[in-house]
Amino acid sequence: MSENELSVSYAAAEPDIEYVQGKLKSLITNDSLCTILGDEFTEHLRDWDTAITKRRSETFSLVVLGDFKRGKSTIINAILGKSIAPVNVAPETFTINSISYGEIPSAEAVLKNGQRISLTAEDLAREKLETLMTTFPDTLDYVDIRDNADILKEIRIVDTPGLSDLDCLDKQVQDYLVNADAVIYVASALSPFSESEQFFLASHIRPLSFSKLYVLVNMIDAMNTREDIDKILNRVNERCEAIMPNAFVYGVSGIDEYRRKIGLNRPDIKGFQEFYETEFLKFEVSLKREIILQKDIIRTQRVLTMLNLMVKDTIARIKMIYEMMAMDRKKLDDISKSIEIECSSLATALESKKPKILLSITEMQQEAEQWMYGFFSKLREDILESRDTAAAEDIEKHFYSYLVDKVGEAYRKCLDIHGQRVNSIIGQLGAELAGKLGLASLTGGADTISENQAESMTGLVSQYVITAASGGRGDEFPSGAMPFFKNILHKKRQTDIIDTALENYDDIRNNTIKDLKASYKTMEDTALKQLDSLYQTQVQVSRESLNQAIEMSSDISGASVRKHLEEAAGILKEAAGVLIKYS
Repeated sequence: MSENELSVSYAAAEPDIEYVQGKLKSLITNDSLCTILGDEFTEHLRDWDTAITKRRSETFSLVVLGDFKRGKSTIINAILGKSIAPVNVAPETFTINSISYGEIPSAEAVLKNGQRISLTAEDLAREKLETLMTTFPDTLDYVDIRDNADILKEIRIVDTPGLSDLDCLDKQVQDYLVNADAVIYVASALSPFSESEQFFLASHIRPLSFSKLYVLVNMIDAMNTREDIDKILNRVNERCEAIMPNAFVYGVSGIDEYRRKIGLNRPDIKGFQEFYETEFLKFEVSLKREIILQKDIIRTQRVLTMLNLMVKDTIARIKMIYEMMAMDRKKLDDISKSIEIECSSLATALESKKPKILLSITEMQQEAEQWMYGFFSKLREDILESRDTAAAEDIEKHFYSYLVDKVGEAYRKCLDIHGQRVNSIIGQLGAELAGKLGLASLTGGADTISENQAESMTGLVSQYVITAASGGRGDEFPSGAMPFFKNILHKKRQTDIIDTALENYDDIRNNTIKDLKASYKTMEDTALKQLDSLYQTQVQVSRESLNQAIEMSSDISGASVRKHLEEAAGILKEAAGVLIKYS
């Protein structure tokens, strides 16, 4: 189907959406079927239905996500061309800010009970808002900000809190993500695309199948050369290609663009001002072409994608129940005994492999130390050479940031490379666990596992693998060396800067390597803990699946269950047949 035909098809999709959602609602309202599917899965279906209804009726929603201190609010203000999203009032946004169109600018606190409380611009400062929140009669749900910026006539922008802890990702942020039409993910050129950021894209954004995703690498104005900028963007593009091939990646300076649009002074020490402006313009042109002009099609695509996911999830659940019903009680008892034997033997096997992990990370640490000593030796030569070749003005302006950047980059590179190796080691062990203790144990072979179940098990393993590796990263910079860098910071003359750098050089090197050792020790501890946790989780998944099969075989009449499942399968097949035309 051509792009034009697809657009026409999406434009006429509303009756099909209404029909398919109605069919799926009939499953949710069937009490007998819900009992068979289980309370948790039924609640999952109800959540999907609610999200689909919201998507069909609410304003087009562009959600801005990213870790703490990535400049999300500054990016939003640069897009809007005015100061609307609160910035520089706290280290990070700590509330959900919904920014939409209003002829008269205003702000309101929307509480969980639906009550609205008017706010002033000053009230949006974190310190002020935190105090006000203690006086509210109910919990704050979100801050509703209205403004007459032209772009808000087309879309609503949602500014979210920083995603520093994926395991504790706030449910409210998850809800906004599920209900989003498109996403902007803000990363930082200063610490580009950590393992946790990549994991967030893989685990929370990719499964939702967004047709449009922007990854903005903010703060490129902190880079010293175009070569540095290209290196960062190439790295992010590489990682995105592996995780989200449909992502648009742009390097931008939110603060420079914001200053340009409101007419403030724009410092241009590095001479890249025109480059920053051009890159942000490319992003805005793409945003208009790919999002704003196609927002109705995107929203329809989003609803159809959500319906497809709902259908696939339910088909996979029914398939799993059929597989469980095919097993008699004696077979289930035999599987139960074999699982316990397998658990015991695997626990012993894992214990025997832990020394291998510890030895591997120790070897990585020694390799990193050797590499860092070589790096510092070369860096000393560069410093001595700069005394004779570099302009005094350049040293006075840029030497400190150059030195900090070079050491920080070397430090992160060691942990990044070795973190990937740890991923590989634990990944092999995790794959073994998933194969031996996953749902394959219940059905006698991996070939009977549904695609969704296999993805679920693989995702479970991946989560722990990535957490194990990233847990050893520690700080993005060797904090023990900072006091010695600060000795250089306040020197004003070229000779004083170079001499002070050399005087503190051994302390900087030794403390960087000391911090590096501590990070590798953390990597060891975290890898072992997460390996144990991975084992326990896989055991729990296996036992829970078995218990569900036993309960089902004992408590529910097979003939009755088959009747309801066959009816549901017929409805789902019909729904899938309607949706396939939009694939």
